[in-house]
Amino acid sequence: MALSGFASDYEIIMVNDGSPDEDWAVIKVLAAGDRHIKGVSLSRNFGQHNAIRAGMQYASCDWVVVMDADLQDAPEETPVLYAKAMEGYDVVFARRNDRQDSLSKKLSSVVFHRFLAFLSGMPCDCAIGNFSIVSRKVRTAFLRLKEQSLCYPFTLRWLGFKIAEADVRHCARKNGKTSYSIRKSIGLAASIALSHSNKPLWISIAVGGAFSTFSGIYGCLLIIRHFFDRCPVQGWTSLMVSLYFLCGLLLVQLGVVGLYVGRIFEEAKARPAYIADETLNLPD
Repeated sequence: MALSGFASDYEIIMVNDGSPDEDWAVIKVLAAGDRHIKGVSLSRNFGQHNAIRAGMQYASCDWVVVMDADLQDAPEETPVLYAKAMEGYDVVFARRNDRQDSLSKKLSSVVFHRFLAFLSGMPCDCAIGNFSIVSRKVRTAFLRLKEQSLCYPFTLRWLGFKIAEADVRHCARKNGKTSYSIRKSIGLAASIALSHSNKPLWISIAVGGAFSTFSGIYGCLLIIRHFFDRCPVQGWTSLMVSLYFLCGLLLVQLGVVGLYVGRIFEEAKARPAYIADETLNLPD
């Protein structure tokens, strides 16, 4: 096992985030044969980042490694992250320089990270995912945050501890396929941006200000032409097109504000980020 070579005491926490497959049945079999393996089954699908929060909530060791269950992040690379952390870092992210993914997955990842970087104003690297190692104090600080929509890598950077990156090997996906399409990735990026930044509101203000300035200048030009060139105002078609365009722009801006209001509504309900239905080899 990848951990037995350098860790005398360890635990492997597997989180079932409402999987429609027989994942929980497999976890039960594994946990029955090894007390190091622990399981948490959520009552439904609460999302990848809330599942990470659930696993960290039940962790008890000094260092916590977060990785996806598709094994594209090789467990054998865990000592590389730990060795880098021993140099004095609280968080070490795995950098996948040679990603073994399909062209569509790489494209959706690039679109996702660039869109997220634009909206949030924070640097995003498509070679870095959730595979990482964090210290106990980082885990404690992470669990103190009560927002409903937390993005694990973004939140770790926001916490402000010492962060490093380490190059690791990336493996090809052996079974199944990713559920993150380009459309879903863009939706997730927008949701994360709304939770971590108010830049969409500033973009809305800037666009509205630009159109107001343009309309003011154009109105002044029409007045000048009317008094000096004796040119009557024409263009009913262009007027109606502009009217509908501006109405659509206003609805978009109201929609952006509405998304933020909806986010406030979700946070005000103060519901738990996840609900655990069943656990294995863990205290209740």
